[in-house]
Amino acid sequence: MQDFRLPDLGEGLPEAELVQWLVAEGDTVSLNQNIAEVETAKAVVELPSPYAGTVQRLHHAAGDTIDVGDVIVTFALEGETVDAAPAAPAEAGKGEAEAEPEEEKATPNLVGYGAAPRKSARPQRRARAARAGASASADTAVLEAAPHDAIVEQPIEQPVERPRSTPPVRKLAKDLGIDLALVEATGENGLITRGDVEAYAGHTGMADAQAAAAASTTPAPTSDERVTRRPIRGVRKATAEAMVRSAFTAPHVTTFQTVDVTATMELVASLRADRSLEGHRIGVMAVAAKAVCLALGRNPSLNAKWDDAAGEIVEHHYVNLGVAAATERGLIVPVVPDADAMTLVELADAIGELAATARSGKTPPAAMTGGTFSITNFGVFGVEAGTPILNPGEAGILGLGTVAKRPWEHQGEIALRDVMTLSLSFDHRIVDGAEGSRFLVDVASVLEQPGRAMLLR
Repeated sequence: MQDFRLPDLGEGLPEAELVQWLVAEGDTVSLNQNIAEVETAKAVVELPSPYAGTVQRLHHAAGDTIDVGDVIVTFALEGETVDAAPAAPAEAGKGEAEAEPEEEKATPNLVGYGAAPRKSARPQRRARAARAGASASADTAVLEAAPHDAIVEQPIEQPVERPRSTPPVRKLAKDLGIDLALVEATGENGLITRGDVEAYAGHTGMADAQAAAAASTTPAPTSDERVTRRPIRGVRKATAEAMVRSAFTAPHVTTFQTVDVTATMELVASLRADRSLEGHRIGVMAVAAKAVCLALGRNPSLNAKWDDAAGEIVEHHYVNLGVAAATERGLIVPVVPDADAMTLVELADAIGELAATARSGKTPPAAMTGGTFSITNFGVFGVEAGTPILNPGEAGILGLGTVAKRPWEHQGEIALRDVMTLSLSFDHRIVDGAEGSRFLVDVASVLEQPGRAMLLR
């Protein structure tokens, strides 16, 4: 028997919420097979199995909050069988085969756990097998209840495997009275999905039973239910704590600049029409990110942090650009490392990858640390300007407003131009108003005339 404890999933986070089990008790798993999804304060993470063997016990249910270091699952390692009850002595000549002690080797895995090489302290037992046409539980009951001289039907050598599914699917099948062994699996690696159970219920005329089961597990709303309460946890809890800490630690100042970005929009259109750049989605966000990297090189106080413990201001000579992403789980800020060393195309690809990963909920905690400056695009929601709050440990964050056609003075005349408002929030302990203004003007000048980027370094 071997316990698996919840590992530290990054940045010293003390706990995680169990989203769902991907295995059930009795399932056989291989080394590094994903066994559960857990949600930390930063991301949803899949936990790989640190052992090859059988899931003996799941210690928590979906929705539980688990402290790092707590036991979450117990395994019986390969070559071991843990019987539910003592077996009666077998008839002479029909005893269980005994395997020679065998050394097992385990390789390191994704979370730093693994079974150490070991030798069995006792002979290993072969798993009990089931009779053809009967369930494993029935056979076990017969074998264990039989007197010493009873004649029991010879079992076949093919062990019965428990159908693979998740706990919610097992509950649905139980509510509908469906034997999962009869359901055809369409999921990955033979996993029975909710759709498989529902399809089986439909084919066998059990749709009404499914509706009844759903009704029995979902309480009907009462007339006085005028509010919905949701627990504060996961990303929402972490975001709230970070924003409060930032707002009441760093004195925020926000300044605005409205800029004619017609030339940037024309550049973006020409790049998207370039067949050699097909597959690279270059947009205003990427151009703004490039402008930020250039402007930070000229205004290093925006690319710094306040180290209260050391009594120092730490300026970074690289740009790890945080990109705020709105997801179903809340706001997260994954980071593009060394963004200042990237070309415009590379930046666009990196930002696109971050956004796709964030929307899927698979951003690892390590990808959301180490940022030196952040950018957020609330313009995608049609918002013109805002006062973004700093990420803790950063001196500045730039907000991009929506691009809209407006009458604008251009070359001495009024013309309809593409216009955007930039919103810069900065830590006034580190950045003076003049420095913040110069940075914002530098960003605006690149967006107004992208060719100016050739003059900056």
